Amino acid sequence: MSRATRAFKVLISHPNVPAPALELLRSRGAETVICQSVPPSREEILRKVPGVDAIYWAHYQPLNAAILDAAGSQLRCVSTMSSGIDFVDIPEFQRRGIPLGHTPGVVRNSVADLAIGLMIAAGRHFHAGRTEIERSQWKIEQIDWMMGQEIRDSVIGFFGFGGISQAIAKRLQCWDVAKIIYHTRTRKENDGDFKAEHVSFEQLLQESDFLVVAAPLTNETREKFNGKAFDLMKRSSVFVNVARGGLVNQTDLHDALTTGTIFAAGLDVTTPEPLPANSPLLKLPNCVILPHMGTQTMKTTIEMSLLAANNILNAIEGQPMIRPAY
Repeated sequence: MSRATRAFKVLISHPNVPAPALELLRSRGAETVICQSVPPSREEILRKVPGVDAIYWAHYQPLNAAILDAAGSQLRCVSTMSSGIDFVDIPEFQRRGIPLGHTPGVVRNSVADLAIGLMIAAGRHFHAGRTEIERSQWKIEQIDWMMGQEIRDSVIGFFGFGGISQAIAKRLQCWDVAKIIYHTRTRKENDGDFKAEHVSFEQLLQESDFLVVAAPLTNETREKFNGKAFDLMKRSSVFVNVARGGLVNQTDLHDALTTGTIFAAGLDVTTPEPLPANSPLLKLPNCVILPHMGTQTMKTTIEMSLLAANNILNAIEGQPMIRPAY
C-alpha cells in the first residue's frame, strides 16, 4: 500500500479550488480541510492548519514561517496553485527542508493568448477608442485618427524567455514579424525553435517595437523597467507586462506614457493589486490595464489545480514533486 492511500490531512486555503483537484486528493486518501472565507482569512487558516500533513495554497497571501509554525512539525509538504511564488518565503522552506511545489508551465497558453491581446489592444488604441465613443468623439472625417502600431514587420522583444514567452513566440511565427529577440541571463538552447536571438538588456530596449515582460520577480528584476530603461526604448514602442507588477516602476511608466517616451502599455499586473480606482495609470488613454486575468480560463485553472494536487500526492508518497519550487 502506498503512503498516499493512508489517511492524511490537506488544508485547502480557498473554497473555490476546482472540484477535480479535490476529488483527486480524496480518491487518494486525503481528508480535505477547506477554508471557507473569500477572500481567504488568515485567521481562519491559522485556526485550521494545525496538524495537517499538507497545505494546498490557492491564493497570494504571504506563505511564511507563521503558517509553517502554526501547521506543526508533522507538515510534510506544501504546493501553491500558482506559477509565480514571490509571496513565498522560499529560504524558510529550504531551511526546514519542507517540499514546496507550484504550477508553472500549465499557465503558458492562457497567459500567451492574453499577452498577444494586450499587444494588439495597447498598440491599436482599444482603450482610447472606446473612451472616444463614450464621449461622443467618434471621428469619421480624419484619415490619421487613432493610428496605431502593427505586429507585422515589428521587432518583438521578450524580457524572460521561459514557457510563457516561448508560447507567445510560437504563436507569432505566422504573424510576419521582422525579428524576435530576448534577454535572459544566459542564452536558451532552444531559441532556434522560435527564430529568436539572445541580446543584451540595452539592445532589447533599443530594438523592440513590442516589449513583453514575462520573467519572475526577484531582487535582481525588481523595478528593472524604470525611467532609465524607458528612455532607451523607441517612442513608437508598446510595453506589455504579464509577469508581476513589481518589475516596473509605475511612476516612471506613467511619466514615459504621458511624455511620449513610449507609445503605449498593456498591463495584466500592477502594484498593488487590486490597483486603486484613483491610480493615475487608469486615467491614461494609452494604457490598457486588466485585473490580473492571465490564467482566468476554466481549462487552465483546472490544469493548475490538478498539478498542485499531484505535487502534494507525490510528496506524500515520498516521490519528487512534479514542479518543485526549489
